[in-house]
Amino acid sequence: MKKTVSVIDLGTTKVVCLTGIKTDDGYKVIASGQAPSQGIMRGEVVNNQTVLETLVPLLEELQEKTGVPVEEAVVGIAGQYVRCKSVSSHFNRADAGRQISEEEIYSMWLSMYNSRVNPGEEVLHVVPQSYHVDEYRGLTNPIGTFGSSIEANYKIFIGKSVSAEHTKRAIESAGVHLKKLVLEPLATAEAVLADDEKELGVAMVDIGGGTTDILVYHDNIVRHTAVIPFGGNIITEDIRQGCQVTMRQAEQMKHQFGSCYIDLAPDNTAIVLPGIGGREPREISFKFLSHIIEARMDEILDAVLYEIQQSGYADRLAAGIVLTGGGSLLGDLVPFIKFKTGMEARIARPRGVISDDSGQINHVTYSCAVGMLIHAFEAVDHFSANRQPTLDEIFAEVTAEKPKTAGKTGRSAAPKKAQSDKVIIGNLFSSISKFFKESDNQA
Repeated sequence: MKKTVSVIDLGTTKVVCLTGIKTDDGYKVIASGQAPSQGIMRGEVVNNQTVLETLVPLLEELQEKTGVPVEEAVVGIAGQYVRCKSVSSHFNRADAGRQISEEEIYSMWLSMYNSRVNPGEEVLHVVPQSYHVDEYRGLTNPIGTFGSSIEANYKIFIGKSVSAEHTKRAIESAGVHLKKLVLEPLATAEAVLADDEKELGVAMVDIGGGTTDILVYHDNIVRHTAVIPFGGNIITEDIRQGCQVTMRQAEQMKHQFGSCYIDLAPDNTAIVLPGIGGREPREISFKFLSHIIEARMDEILDAVLYEIQQSGYADRLAAGIVLTGGGSLLGDLVPFIKFKTGMEARIARPRGVISDDSGQINHVTYSCAVGMLIHAFEAVDHFSANRQPTLDEIFAEVTAEKPKTAGKTGRSAAPKKAQSDKVIIGNLFSSISKFFKESDNQA
């Protein structure tokens, strides 16, 4: 039986669950489900019980479709408090005449998970940027070079520890083992960005219900990420208040008649709303509705452009802006962004997986879940019986359960935690030693 992988996207407006397998034709989604979200605010679990009321039926639905219970899952994490910063690590080598090895580079990378962060935070991801080996600057891969010192530059992505704990508690309360937490913008990029876009430079903007996630790529390297604490829901709320309608009506008006570009909204056209309690029907012009939406969308775009400027790559994004998420379906969003920024823009749907129900899986609301599925499969180790595992596979296996950092405020870790980290590092290098020893024997 083929190995199945399940992923859970806990969004502000909806929860999406997927189960997939790896086939000869690629990654295939064999079961999917989504439901309106409860108990999640701006990407963070705030009410465990209401999250379970949504999640448990979805997991049961996946089990009915596949015949296999969901025992473990990859889960996305985002939230308004996710941020990134640049850090460096310097390592003096004892033997400058020895080639820089893969284990040296990976041990430096692993140590970055113990970077100093604010109290109540933890490092979620570490992404290498460049390396300096003696006088050689800006190397992307220093393995195989010679030198007396290595300086590595990283982007570390930081989130609230309590957010991760709340997510883990919700998943495990549903009877599912949390296999891995994945930063949602990184996962979404796996599903919607082309390799050429990542190389040329691109800003991915995922407009969700409660938050807007931003990820900047250049030269195939993640350069910046940020989360803006508002998204499509705040536009719906503006319509509700401005037009004095119910939330259901406001959401329907936004999707069916809304435009975020007032210049493109039709003139002399109105929406007729039925009267309440015997009152007369009333009209709301398309122009008035567009005026409300454009004002808020302009604010969101200003925040997006600020984060792009903060990345330092605003003038190097040749591929422009790629939009995804439910909020990207807002009317006239692409021409509005082109007009406001002067950058190219497109709406991206998830790709990279196949499904019997491709119409649903290819919807923009599935971008994050599909990206997590691709990420999960690429992280799974498939040790074949007829070949020696590579160093990449060894490191993936040993570091699959990332050690949590204890010294969040820069103080020394507790003795028990320090011992745990030593065990992880010890396992890492014993695996490496075993790898080289077995390779020598085969030779």
